[in-house]
Amino acid sequence: MNAALSPASSALFGDEEHLSVSRALGELRAGRPIRVNALGEVLFALPVESLDDQRLHEFVELCGPNAPELVVTQQRARAIGIEASTPMALSLSREARTSDIFALAADDERRGRFSSKAKAAGRAAKAAIRLVKLSRSLPAVLAANVANIHSDLMRSIVAVEAHAVERFAVSKANALAVASEASIPLASGTAARFVVFRDALGVDQVAIIIGEPDFAEPIPVRLHSACLTGDVFGSRRCDCGDQLRLAITRLESLGGGVILYLAQEGRGIGLANKMRAYRLQDAGLDTRDANTMLGFEDDERDYGVAAMMLRTLNCTRIVLLTNNPAKLDGLTKADIEIAARVPLEAPINPHNRRYLTTKAIRSGHKFVTLKASASEKS
Repeated sequence: MNAALSPASSALFGDEEHLSVSRALGELRAGRPIRVNALGEVLFALPVESLDDQRLHEFVELCGPNAPELVVTQQRARAIGIEASTPMALSLSREARTSDIFALAADDERRGRFSSKAKAAGRAAKAAIRLVKLSRSLPAVLAANVANIHSDLMRSIVAVEAHAVERFAVSKANALAVASEASIPLASGTAARFVVFRDALGVDQVAIIIGEPDFAEPIPVRLHSACLTGDVFGSRRCDCGDQLRLAITRLESLGGGVILYLAQEGRGIGLANKMRAYRLQDAGLDTRDANTMLGFEDDERDYGVAAMMLRTLNCTRIVLLTNNPAKLDGLTKADIEIAARVPLEAPINPHNRRYLTTKAIRSGHKFVTLKASASEKS
């Protein structure tokens, strides 16, 4: 192999800040409350993701006289009929149950029927939303400003500063490091080298160097977002598995190249939320609107990690195998030179046609086959 691995840079924030964010993420994943501090704010935040009636009761008691609000993203706020350009805090009645809160945070049935008071979320609440998104949870939290409460219990809850969360979210790609690597023979007989990177969240991202690419020339590269349903189980709802296999064959025919297998299930929303989005699609929404109905951007992927992986592999001039213009833009902005784009079109079937059509019409993906099929039908 001609690619010499260089060590990735360390995190741009201090170890103490990194540790506080990591601890807060661990608490949120476990469904426990955290304390988020900002100027003039001390916020208790609890994820809606794992909420049940017992946890709701305990959280209300913890917040004392301060009634919790539901904090949602601007996408979710707009989906339920609130004009918003920032995360919003929605008032809740004292009688609100877990099912009511979850419906307000994620169900399609609430669209256009919201009537309670809403206000722009503060800095601490925005940081809490960033944290639950980083944990791949549903982007909604219960929150109460408890700056007026002073107790021993307050000090026992894991705390994080809002500015630490903001810095972490911006610079997490810079903490990427090579964890391990090994040679793997593929089913076709081609040799591949799997290089496992680990990011600031402890998530593994994998570069697969196929064959013997010439690193003195532009390297053929495929950025592939992990898709358990398509890559492993052959789901027909998407083209992911077909694209992955097609990419491997294409790179082998070109003498070698690199696949970045990125932990970006569901365009960055995570597997559990992807299943929620599928249920919304079954109810009539397309793939973009399903994501925004849940409170996400229509595409949450960030290509900073991919660019860092490519630079670590000394691979900064590439030929990109993609139909997605956002990948071209994302890598170009991260100073990766793209010498050419090569389309990667998988077969169309009755189950993925709507998905692919949405990508073409609403996201600008370039599909020659889909256009030809549409022309034949017209």
